[in-house]
Amino acid sequence: MTSPFPRPVISPPLCTLLLASVVACTPLGPNFREPEMSWLSAWQPDLYGQTFQDPNAVDISQWWQRLGDPILNELIAVARYENPDLQIAGLRILESRAALGIAVGLQFPQLQHIDGAGAYVSEYLHGGRDDDHRDYGTADLAFNLQWEMDFWGRFCRGIESADAAFFASIANQRDGQVLLAAEVATRYYDYKTTLQRIDIARRNIALQERNVAITRQLFESGQQSELDLQQARTQYLATLATVPALELTLTRQRNALSALLGRTPGDLPELAGVDDSLPQIGQIPLGQMPVSLLLRRPDVRAAAWEAASQSAQIGIAMSDLYPAISLFGSVGWAGTSLGELPDVSTLIAGPALRWNIFNYGRIKNNVRVQDARLQQRLEIFRATVLQAAREIDDAASAIAQTGARQGILDESLVAAERSLEIATRRYQEGYSDFQRVLDAQAAVFAQSDLVVINRGDHVAAIIELYRSIGGGWRQATVEDLFPADTRYQMQQRSNWGEQLEEPLPALPAGATP
Repeated sequence: MTSPFPRPVISPPLCTLLLASVVACTPLGPNFREPEMSWLSAWQPDLYGQTFQDPNAVDISQWWQRLGDPILNELIAVARYENPDLQIAGLRILESRAALGIAVGLQFPQLQHIDGAGAYVSEYLHGGRDDDHRDYGTADLAFNLQWEMDFWGRFCRGIESADAAFFASIANQRDGQVLLAAEVATRYYDYKTTLQRIDIARRNIALQERNVAITRQLFESGQQSELDLQQARTQYLATLATVPALELTLTRQRNALSALLGRTPGDLPELAGVDDSLPQIGQIPLGQMPVSLLLRRPDVRAAAWEAASQSAQIGIAMSDLYPAISLFGSVGWAGTSLGELPDVSTLIAGPALRWNIFNYGRIKNNVRVQDARLQQRLEIFRATVLQAAREIDDAASAIAQTGARQGILDESLVAAERSLEIATRRYQEGYSDFQRVLDAQAAVFAQSDLVVINRGDHVAAIIELYRSIGGGWRQATVEDLFPADTRYQMQQRSNWGEQLEEPLPALPAGATP
């Protein structure tokens, strides 16, 4: 059967152009290399003796398990599933994956569409011997194709940039896991610390209330002056006033936990039976050196991937300095209902050139813009690494100092309690006035409060060290990113294909993206 279309003749230059398009992808611009941090090789901190190397150390991805608190384990598990910020980070992974799909699609013919039209025509012919009138229909249909060949690596760099942005979104979601676990644990132990402080205040209130009753009885019987009574009342009321402030703090801490769990403010059932005990933790065993842990922190990896993504943008901008060479083609058909006119079939193919030669420096300046942005990203990466090192050192120092301070405070509390015991006995024996007893009681209350606050600070410092070394994340699955009802709603709105079920890739190993 003879084809209605003329056979295309492909010239040798066009063959050469087609062959070049297959192998062409010579990306312009720099190939990204992660900046070397020369000071890291010399940075071997002992972390003030707060950690030790143990090859068999428990993985820090679930460091809170070492604290031995089932309620904390449950709160973190719920937060991982319900926290709004972590869900947003998961949705950004989907967004960047879809953007990567767009970049990959640009490798293929960028223009591919069908044009079609149909019309009813009514004509009146005037000026002849007799006016004439005729009605007829016309129709045409065409398939058009245009493919810009990637001679300068525009599309290769686009894929490279989108791919790095995709990995950066995964790293950012991991960083969200790290921050969330540390925040939940910190808020939880702050809550328990406040419970201890309220308990101490109430025990002192009960003691001071008895003092008021005793001094009132002595005053009314004429055995003491009103001064002792008013001094006892002053101390009692001052201590009583601390409870509402502590209750407010407790409410705020509970509400902060509720927000982390994606819940409205109010009572948390998980905290209904919680006690006020705080964990006792010694040295922290680490399976790797702090430098290695620093480089694998999710925020450090995200900063590196974001710099890699921006690096590829330079090549994309540079490609605009050179001509864009495309192949285009069109297959068309046009017909009419007029019998005297034949249907027409067409085949058009050939190369095309587009080159913006008069851009008045816009393209070169865009290259400079992208390069400046890359340098910013590199500086952000360096700053992130420096900040990570600072946070690790600060947290380890805080553990050491709060540990040392705890021993001093414990001794001071013992001394304050002994002082109260002596003052009470001397007052009962008539060797000192009641003010000495009140002063000793105030000292016991103040020291007891400081002991609890410092113990809470010590636990918070331990949590901060685990956060600063990047502990608390795990390889997320699609099910971890957001709840099933969110996936259902998105699938109902748009056709996501397999992307809502497709597993996430593992980030490339090593320190370099």
